[in-house]
Amino acid sequence: MAKTIPSDSVGLVSPELIHFDEPLALRSGRVIEKYDLMVESYGKLNADKSNAILICHALSGDHHAAGYHDPDDENEKPGWWEHCIGPGKAFDTNKFYIVCLNNLGGCAGSTGPSSINPETGKPFGPDFPIITVRDWVNSQARLADHLGIDTWAAVIGGSLGGMQVMRWAISFPERLRHAVIIAAAPKLSAQNIAFNEIARQCITSDPEFHEGRYHDFNTIPKKGLTLARMVGHVTYLSDSAMRDKFGKDAIKGTFGRDLRTGKLNFSYDVDFQVESYLKYKGETFSTQFDANTYLLITKTLDYFDPSVDYDFDLSKAFANSKCRFLVISFTSDWRFPPERSREIVDTLLKAKKPVSYLEIEADQGHDAFLLPNDRYFNALNSYMNCVAAEFEDGTNNAS
Repeated sequence: MAKTIPSDSVGLVSPELIHFDEPLALRSGRVIEKYDLMVESYGKLNADKSNAILICHALSGDHHAAGYHDPDDENEKPGWWEHCIGPGKAFDTNKFYIVCLNNLGGCAGSTGPSSINPETGKPFGPDFPIITVRDWVNSQARLADHLGIDTWAAVIGGSLGGMQVMRWAISFPERLRHAVIIAAAPKLSAQNIAFNEIARQCITSDPEFHEGRYHDFNTIPKKGLTLARMVGHVTYLSDSAMRDKFGKDAIKGTFGRDLRTGKLNFSYDVDFQVESYLKYKGETFSTQFDANTYLLITKTLDYFDPSVDYDFDLSKAFANSKCRFLVISFTSDWRFPPERSREIVDTLLKAKKPVSYLEIEADQGHDAFLLPNDRYFNALNSYMNCVAAEFEDGTNNAS
């Protein structure tokens, strides 16, 4: 029996693997000679190719941002931004042609550490080079060239995706008309770098890591990757979100402390629902995500700081940007709190760039950018309607 697909979904979608033969020079000085990018697209590209949007994914995201792959799997979850992409939604596929890719270095089809190194016939593993946000954006620009898209109507992303949006406005100012930066930061704080290092230590200290060559031993560092994801997942939630998810009973005094079996075990086994949840999420993630890719992308996050090439003045980096900016933050996001978004806004104002800012009241922490929220969605809808009006009336003018 075929699954029932909601009417506001893009429906069944098929990813496309696109090969690139032109060498890509990296920020590190290394070169990737050939590579593949896994891509999904939704909607229809108009005649003058002015309605194209690029969606940039965050740390554990990939190309599958919306829709479904398997018509028969009733338990299949839709793409990671299904709430926002589809007919009549904020990123309306009746108006826009939407592109999302699995970034270089990923593990969902694009060339990365788990891909076969043609020189050895084995997975690249730790030999795969560190990738920066600038490298990603350069590869995305080549993807745009392949698709025949000279200018994106908008480049959009949350978290690490928002960092890619900023890099687009810096590296290719002529190639986007709008930049939508959601739940992001101009660079990581020391605390964020510390969390990423703890996650990496979890992975590399696993006996099954084998210095990153675990594929040679037909194993994976499952325990280490599970722990890394557990650490990361805690930072994506807020205290309020965890109370709501795991018990919020003032009379019982639980406040997120619901017991898994209804009583204490008086052992070091799992007692609380939150422990069980984190363990489940971590173990599931460890079977779906490559450990070397996790190490690589956390480093990509750590290294992001466009100001380093501009005397550490980020406003100089945006001096040539020509797009209009929308910056959105969420009140309970302590991974990338609103003050970090306001830093971006202040920087853009200093650079005399057109920018709108919205701070959304939300209890879900950093994950709020992925979840339904009326004020958030209404703001995105209003802004994207203005973006669509530009190519619908033929102006293509972001000023």
